[in-house]
Amino acid sequence: MSRNRNFNSAGVILTVALIACIADQWSKQLVITRLCNGDKLLHFCRHPELIPGLVNIWGTQNHHGAFGLFGSNGPLLLVLAVAVLVVFWFAFRDHAANSRLVSVAFGMIVGGAIGNMIDRVHFGYVVDFINFYGIWPNIFNIGDSCITVGVALLLISSFVSPRRHA
Repeated sequence: MSRNRNFNSAGVILTVALIACIADQWSKQLVITRLCNGDKLLHFCRHPELIPGLVNIWGTQNHHGAFGLFGSNGPLLLVLAVAVLVVFWFAFRDHAANSRLVSVAFGMIVGGAIGNMIDRVHFGYVVDFINFYGIWPNIFNIGDSCITVGVALLLISSFVSPRRHA
């Protein structure tokens, strides 16, 4: 597939990453200041259900890596996050140059990861607050959602073959 000269993959990646990171940080700040009364310790500050029987806001600290894995060593988790981003960049940079979907996916992953890395540096933990109780065992945040959706989009894009023009 030839590269579309009107398509700026770096611009798409940076724009999506910026939007994802801002949404993540803004939502966490809102939870801390408005719902947890400024309590940055977030001792499981719980609030009314958003969707009864399905979703509530439950501010908490996450000292672990993805899905509670990789221990609670903050500096190690930061290094792992950067390493994963570098591996993703080398694995998908050529695809991103030719695909808006891959560029958006990579931007979501980068923005979500940076949002969580900001938390680790600033607080020493990641602020999590979305609780799909009874359905999903972990409390998560907007950055985690962006990373998950971004990875899903990368998987989808890897199964979709580019259309060839004869």
